[in-house]
Amino acid sequence: MHPGMTPDPLDPTAAFRELGRINLGETDLDGVMATVAGLAKRTVPGAYEVSVTLIRDRGPHTVASTGTAADHIDKWQYERGSGPCLDACRKRSTLLVDDVSAERRWPGWDEVAGSVGVNSALSVGLPIRERVSGALNVYATSIRNFDDDAVLLAETFASYAAVALANAHLYDTTVTLANHMQTAMESRAVIEQAKGIIMGQRHCTADDAFTILSRASQESNRKLREVAADLVERAQRG
Repeated sequence: MHPGMTPDPLDPTAAFRELGRINLGETDLDGVMATVAGLAKRTVPGAYEVSVTLIRDRGPHTVASTGTAADHIDKWQYERGSGPCLDACRKRSTLLVDDVSAERRWPGWDEVAGSVGVNSALSVGLPIRERVSGALNVYATSIRNFDDDAVLLAETFASYAAVALANAHLYDTTVTLANHMQTAMESRAVIEQAKGIIMGQRHCTADDAFTILSRASQESNRKLREVAADLVERAQRG
């Protein structure tokens, strides 16, 4: 496909099938978001640009978009704390703007959207998990682009997207936990090795060996694992 060309439209069933094939082990959270945005652009009729907004502890930000028009509109909303995508996030609802030029709910937003050729917009809230909310934002160049069927399709698509995003969060959390557990197991293993070395050298009990390690850790202001690793390394060299 040549640069700048839009991919062929997707049948909704094919789009949902692609969403279901996302392998969280082969991509990161941003990759999932980009896939969601790209599929939405190809699935919702008349979609010009699509973005995904997330609101987390640090505030709202665009985690994926299909073009600069969406970025421009979203950034304006984040800076002012006002706009359809933010309301959709917070209320976890669907907000439809049939005619941008006639929109008055968010003063100034109509001019910003119109300046990049957007004349109608649809934001669908994504209930992802506690303390995290989001929205799928679909922008169109024509007035009244989104009929009832298009809105229903976007909402159905958003429900699939929400599951994909929630699974991505869960996967990310699970991987982080697994890494912490691996580190903890490695720490325990090296500490047990160090205790064995001390017991052999000083002919003391396991409890006494641990006390000696702990005292060395406190006196050197270093982590117990680091002290144990140094001791094991010296023993292996010597």
